[in-house]
Amino acid sequence: MRKSTPIQWVFRVLIYVLGLFFMAMGVAFAANSDLGISPVNSLPYVLSAVIPPDPGTCVIIVFCSYILMQIIILRREFKPINLLQIVFSTIFGYFVNFTKWIVGDFLIPGGYMGRLVMLAISIVFIAIGVVLYIEVEMVPMPMEGLSLAIAGKTGVAFHNMKIIIDCVVVVAGVALSFACLHKLVYIREGTIITAIVTGKVMALVKKPLSPLVRKVCFGGVPAEAK
Repeated sequence: MRKSTPIQWVFRVLIYVLGLFFMAMGVAFAANSDLGISPVNSLPYVLSAVIPPDPGTCVIIVFCSYILMQIIILRREFKPINLLQIVFSTIFGYFVNFTKWIVGDFLIPGGYMGRLVMLAISIVFIAIGVVLYIEVEMVPMPMEGLSLAIAGKTGVAFHNMKIIIDCVVVVAGVALSFACLHKLVYIREGTIITAIVTGKVMALVKKPLSPLVRKVCFGGVPAEAK
């Protein structure tokens, strides 16, 4: 983690939280598209259809379970600063409910093309959000933290482990959906499209966003110079 002045730390936290808000907006648009939620949010949303809590609360519950898994896997290697994942997971959970209210039912599109447009908007929001919170170089979100923990213990490359974890979470969501609801909810072709396309959109938005974030948070100094 790079060093920053106190004011730069404030900006890092604010930009991180802004990234979470953009991600939550992406989740809200994806939910209204009815074409499937992104892999990372698929299990919490399916859980919200099974038990009473709202999607935001289920996000907090599931994400906190990922943090607990990290602690069990890493034990003494788990860094106390990573407990901030709990704080940011809670903020993200509230954002999920808030953005769901903002988007509302009036933005539910008609026709398949309209739903694809909603999904495309969702992917752009998610890509911007991920770039923002990654570029400030603070703590990972719980699902990434879990992937990092398992990758570190098994020797599997992080990007490969991230794909594995994504697949496991989606399969768990599908199993829960069919077992409890006897139908598939929140996981559809859009889930796969989001998993494939988001990385490419991130590469596009990173070019203009990264220099701005670096200038605000680190004074524009390259990482290798820190």
